[in-house]
Amino acid sequence: MTLSALLLVIVAAICHASWNLLAKRAAQVGPAFVFAYGLCSTILFTPWVIWILVFEENAWSWSILGCILLSGTLHLVYSLSLQRGYQVADLSVVYPVARGTGPFLSTIGAILFIREPATVLGISGMLAVVAGVLMIATQGQIRRLLLPEAMIGVRWGLWIGLLIAAYTLVDAYGVIALGIAPVLFDWATSASKSMLMLPHMARQPKRAWNAMRGYWPLAWAIGLLSPLGYILVLYALRNGAPVSLVAPAREMSMLLVTLAGLYLLREPVGWGRIVGCCFIAAGVVMLASS
Repeated sequence: MTLSALLLVIVAAICHASWNLLAKRAAQVGPAFVFAYGLCSTILFTPWVIWILVFEENAWSWSILGCILLSGTLHLVYSLSLQRGYQVADLSVVYPVARGTGPFLSTIGAILFIREPATVLGISGMLAVVAGVLMIATQGQIRRLLLPEAMIGVRWGLWIGLLIAAYTLVDAYGVIALGIAPVLFDWATSASKSMLMLPHMARQPKRAWNAMRGYWPLAWAIGLLSPLGYILVLYALRNGAPVSLVAPAREMSMLLVTLAGLYLLREPVGWGRIVGCCFIAAGVVMLASS
């Protein structure tokens, strides 16, 4: 991976970690907050999209429109599946399985379908990152994922991880093969998700508005940071960085969130999280050297 691509992924991971820390403060708001920051994102990035449409050459085709539609659908199904998974299973099971299998399946998919070359160092780095994610999220108790009561969470986590891999590969194809501008791509996805959620929000608009009281500053901040982090990843892919390296490298955000929890939120950090951070750091070094 080139230095410029690595820097883009690092900044993207910082954005991802930052907006997740902010979202934690609004977890109780629910779907109204998801809709709000999606709407804020659409508004914030509209000027950039207009600039691209007016001043840059944009070739349109049915393939491009189909790719954007497929990406938007996958992102929406991912969001709904994530919410449903958290409703019927423990977050401590769903989240690590999803974040661990996502980059793993993305790498396998990139090697099989995009024909990216596989290197021993790259595969080793990916496996180290996946192991680190699982260690951090389970606090070193990976065995509990195999307990019978955890199986429903494991199944939802695997499904969500498959969706992460699917939209990662579709988006990579869109920006690399079809030449879709990353900003335009992400904006179209965000706007379509907001439009699909609008009927649900319109059923009880007063209730949704009341739920957002005091949370609009967070919505605007996340509306900026969340898409910006993913746009930077798409630019790294567009500039030639392999999906098999970028997908697992994105998970360094887990390391950043853990460190932020330790130093900013004063959360307890056990040996499992410390070992997980070391695994992710070593994995990112191997990915950067590939």
